[in-house]
This record gives sequence, structure tokens and C-alpha cells, in this order.
Amino acid sequence: MGMELRVEVGEGARPLWPALAELLAEHGFPVQLRMIDGELAFPDESPPEGWSELRLGTPGGMITLRREPGAIALVSWGNADANLRQAWHALAWACAEVSGGRVVTPEGPVSAGDFRKSAELPPGLRADY
Repeated sequence: MGMELRVEVGEGARPLWPALAELLAEHGFPVQLRMIDGELAFPDESPPEGWSELRLGTPGGMITLRREPGAIALVSWGNADANLRQAWHALAWACAEVSGGRVVTPEGPVSAGDFRKSAELPPGLRADY
């Protein structure tokens, strides 16, 4: 079983892969595109505009981004350790930041900035860092 976080985005909004990777790299958290819509990807490859699912390699493990109507779902393993949970939260924050979206939490949707303040994130991404 997996765990899922959702980032609500406008219907036409799409987190752009290069912007997502660049934002995370600026904070010392590199991610690598591993699969695009079920197909292996080269490390320097960019997904097409209409991608449905991306698998990203992070320092904590693999995370799946799945495009849904008005949202991006971020899926991680249900038994994720602290490093994988931090990677999952880092990607959710970055998706919301890049797309102008909101992360859906148990308390309701929150802005990227508010999520960053409360989420379990890697050290370079913590709001107090």
C-alpha cells in the first residue's frame, strides 16, 4: 500500500519539470527523473507536456507524481522511513511552490509556505534552516 499527498493546482497549471528540479537543487535536494508514463527515462530527459505519471529518484527513495484533474498526487511507500517521508514532503512543497498550488493536509489545503513551516522536510528545505 502507498501513501498519497495531493497538491491542488488550477486546471491549466502544470508543475514544470525543469522548474521543480531546479528549485529542489537550489536547496541542496537533487531529484532525478527515472520514468515517464511507465517508460524508463534518461537522466537528462524532460517529460512531454502531457505527461500522466513521473517517477522521481530522490536521496530518500522513489516518489511517484501522478497528474489528476486539478491536482498532482504524490505517492510513496506506506512503510516509508523518515528520509523517504521527508523527500515526499519536499516534492509536495516544491510542486505547490512551482505551480502556485496548495498542499492538501488533514487540516485542509495550505499554501506552499505554510506547508514548508509545518512539514517534516530535509534540513536544507526546512523553513527555519
